[in-house]
Amino acid sequence: MVSKKQRVRILLFLFLFIPALWATVPILWMVLSSFKTMEDIFRVPVRLLPDPFYWKAYPEAWGQRNFGLYFLNSCIIALSITIGNLLICSLAAFSLAKYKFLGRNLLFLLILSTLMLPLEVTMVPLFLVVKTLRWQNTFLGVIAPFLADPFGVFLMRQYMLDLPNELIEAARIDGMDEIGIFFKIVLPLVQPALTALAIFIFRESWNMYIWPLIIITTENLRPVTLGIALFMSNYGTDWNQLLAIATIAMVPMVVLFLSLQRYFVQGIVLSGIKG
Repeated sequence: MVSKKQRVRILLFLFLFIPALWATVPILWMVLSSFKTMEDIFRVPVRLLPDPFYWKAYPEAWGQRNFGLYFLNSCIIALSITIGNLLICSLAAFSLAKYKFLGRNLLFLLILSTLMLPLEVTMVPLFLVVKTLRWQNTFLGVIAPFLADPFGVFLMRQYMLDLPNELIEAARIDGMDEIGIFFKIVLPLVQPALTALAIFIFRESWNMYIWPLIIITTENLRPVTLGIALFMSNYGTDWNQLLAIATIAMVPMVVLFLSLQRYFVQGIVLSGIKG
């Protein structure tokens, strides 16, 4: 006999599994369509599986543009923004969680209030600042405006609130300076939250399109997102090749999430239950 608790778990699993499965349908369609010919993609009635499998779309798409350089540029941008956020957000969160100073809560509320401002609102002033500093067509112009994220500060602060103050005080009594406490004691203890933040920031940076489109106009600095957009033109779009490159561009994020999934879930759960 199935107990009441088991029935609840089964119902909860189905409640979560069905939407999750439905969310994967576009991704599955994209991957399978990258192995179809153009005629097969637009065939009616629609067929999910390619018939036959068309493998040439991948080498053909890769040879259209300098995608090796585009992927390298995306890696430089995403890794730089991710590392910057891990350091800056952690430092800000540590001060907001473990130091008492006038206006601490107000400062935290001001940081959180910037979450309500989308990029479209701040895009013009950001562009004017970058233009004034002559950072157009440079990696610095793409990376610098996003080196700190308010959500990252919030996530790390919520996790650090639960760190025992006695541990930090003991390190101070032993003569360790504040920088040493941060790097040698605090950061190792907040590894799950750091991993969760790294996945969030890397995903946003890897998929960034609007800001590089505005700042970058030279071929050798384009990220992979701008490279994918080059497949679409007024003279027609090779959809199987576009989907093939989009599938390749998805691989780094999938590998990153699967390899760090345990720390990601732990960081989200623990930081979310702290007030």
